[in-house]
Amino acid sequence: MATETATGLSGHLRGVTVTTLACLAGVVAAVISGVLVGTDPAAAADRRTIGVLAAFVLVQFPILRAVGIDATEFGIKDNLYLVFMTFVLWFVTLTILLSSGVSL
Repeated sequence: MATETATGLSGHLRGVTVTTLACLAGVVAAVISGVLVGTDPAAAADRRTIGVLAAFVLVQFPILRAVGIDATEFGIKDNLYLVFMTFVLWFVTLTILLSSGVSL
């Protein structure tokens, strides 16, 4: 059996949960950004999208706590991973929305 952490989650399940939450937060942040500023070419320069991204990064920590993952145990590598994964999925999704010109 896999080694369990103090919360009862195995290390693998903890990693999958953190990765899934970060990826979903990035995609949702991009969709919210597209709804907030639009998807026309001028919206690409709007800085409110960065604020939406930052809000979704910060919202993940209480969600992780609610799921049973103690985010206070995270080191700098874990925090950078969380921010990086959220940013990458936000960037890719928002780029697709902006270049395709869909209307949200």
